[in-house]
Amino acid sequence: MQTPRQPDRPNKRLRASGGYRKLASFQTTTLIYDGTVAFCNYFVSGYSRTHDQMVQAARSGRQNIAEGSRAGAVSSKSELRLTNVARASLEELLLDFEDYLRQNDLPLWGKDSPESKKVRALGREIQDAPANSPLANPQDAGDRARNKLYANWLQHKDPAIIANTLLCLIHQANYLLDQQLIALERDFVEGGGYSEQLAAARIAHRRRPDRTDPSDPSDPADQIPKCPQCGELMALRTARQGKNEGSQFWGCTAYPKCKGTAPLD
Repeated sequence: MQTPRQPDRPNKRLRASGGYRKLASFQTTTLIYDGTVAFCNYFVSGYSRTHDQMVQAARSGRQNIAEGSRAGAVSSKSELRLTNVARASLEELLLDFEDYLRQNDLPLWGKDSPESKKVRALGREIQDAPANSPLANPQDAGDRARNKLYANWLQHKDPAIIANTLLCLIHQANYLLDQQLIALERDFVEGGGYSEQLAAARIAHRRRPDRTDPSDPSDPADQIPKCPQCGELMALRTARQGKNEGSQFWGCTAYPKCKGTAPLD
């Protein structure tokens, strides 16, 4: 007896997720977390609430990047929210280090100071490292190599040098996270959330001429309109901004090539 042909199944997730170890923001916040733990252990009393708050803020900056990257597989909103949490945690940590310098009458480096430029140069060295360099390794070996690169700054005996170095790294991480948030928001507006992409994928599967799994008769495929501009099937979208924010409408599945829309009856 011939075995019936099984329907084709996707061999990968609808949306990519993870890969956070390769993000420059994650690698930078790993440096910040390790440096903050060492700084607090040496220069901030373990009995002080500030000690725990600074360590937790540094940890939150790192861990929420990872969690947001994983959550992006099924929720754009969760990825945005968690990346924003990471950004806010680093801003809190930045203020803590500035407070430490001010309250201990220690100097704060200016953006264009020779020291700040030297620390930023180390970041460019990592960015320009060849793919086979330990500095470009996204795993533990790479974290150790990057820590070693900054060792003269982050293991200094002067707390002012360590604090200012970490402030430079926090500014770098904040810039990188701001760029991530801009990209995430743009993709969310243009491509929709996970549920919308899932609906579009379902529509694309249903119109395949060689599909062998009949559609569920309860699935109202006949009610899906075609784009008035290009004739492709449409998918439900949700307005993200403007006077109709939150309301649904039909949007062309060929977006962004075609920007055809239709009202939801």
